Amino acid sequence: MTALAGPELLAGIADLELIARIIVEGLVSGLHRSPFHGYSAEFSQYRHYRPGDDLKFVDWKLVARTDRVYTKQFRETTNMASAIVLDTSASMAFPETVSKFRYAVMASAALAHLISGQGDSIGLVSRRGGELLYVAPRAGRQHLRGVLAALSSLTADAEFRADETIRRAAERLTRRGLLLVLSDFYDTEESTFAELRRAARMGHEVVLFQIMSRDELDFPYRRDLEFTDLETGRRVAINAGLARREYKDAIAAFLERWRMRAGAEGFQYSLVVTDTPPDRALRNFLLARRG
Repeated sequence: MTALAGPELLAGIADLELIARIIVEGLVSGLHRSPFHGYSAEFSQYRHYRPGDDLKFVDWKLVARTDRVYTKQFRETTNMASAIVLDTSASMAFPETVSKFRYAVMASAALAHLISGQGDSIGLVSRRGGELLYVAPRAGRQHLRGVLAALSSLTADAEFRADETIRRAAERLTRRGLLLVLSDFYDTEESTFAELRRAARMGHEVVLFQIMSRDELDFPYRRDLEFTDLETGRRVAINAGLARREYKDAIAAFLERWRMRAGAEGFQYSLVVTDTPPDRALRNFLLARRG
C-alpha cells in the first residue's frame, strides 16, 4: 500500500494518525534492526585501561592530571529522547497543491509514529500563533496521539525564528538526544547554523530534512510574472525565462551550501522534494542512517 501512497493522495487524508500508519507500514522491513533504538548512552563509571580498549573512550584530561589511563564506561538507556522541530514560516506554505508544510507535517507524523512504536520518547517544538509550542518528549501511544494532535493544529503562516526555536528544543532535551529539524532553511543561515552547532556541542545528534518543492528546484516558468514573497509580502516583476538560469544557479548553490556544511559538522542531511512519496524519502533516510 505504501508504494502507491503518493504525496497528493496522503495530503487529502484528514486523519494524521492514519497517514502516519500508511507511511510507516513496512518502512523498516528488511532493515533488521532499529535505526534509532539504543542510540542514547549515559556515562556510568571509569575503569583502568586494558590492552585492546578503544582509545576513543580514554579520558585524556584525566590522564594529564593523574598520569594514569582510564576509559569511560557507558550504559545504554532504554528510552531515547527525541524532539521534532517543524518550520511554520509562511514560505513553507508553497506550493498550493502539496505544500512543503503539509509534506513536513506528514513526515513528522511518520517519524513520531516510528520512534514511539519502538518505545522511545518523542516530543515536538514549533510555533503556533507566534508563540512557542512545546510538547515534552514522552513515550506511549496516548502521548503519540497528543503529538499528532499538536501537529494537526499548526499552520504555515507565521515567523518561525529558526535559531530561537532550535535553541529552545536543544535546551529542553534533558539528556543527550535526537533533534530532527524539518524546514526549507530559508531563515538566516548563520544564526540557524550556529544553534544547530550549539545543539551538537550539547551532545545531541542533529538530523536535518531540507524540504523543497519541485517548482523551487526547476523554476518551470517562462513568461513575465509577478512573484510575491510569502514571508514579507514584497512583490517583484520579472521575465521568468530570462531569470531562470541565474535563479537555478542560486538555488543549487544554496542547497549545496547546506549539504556541505551539514556534512562538515557531522549532521545527517536529507534533501526531500515534495513530489517524492514520503515512505520512499524516509526509507532512504533510514537506509542511510543504518549505513
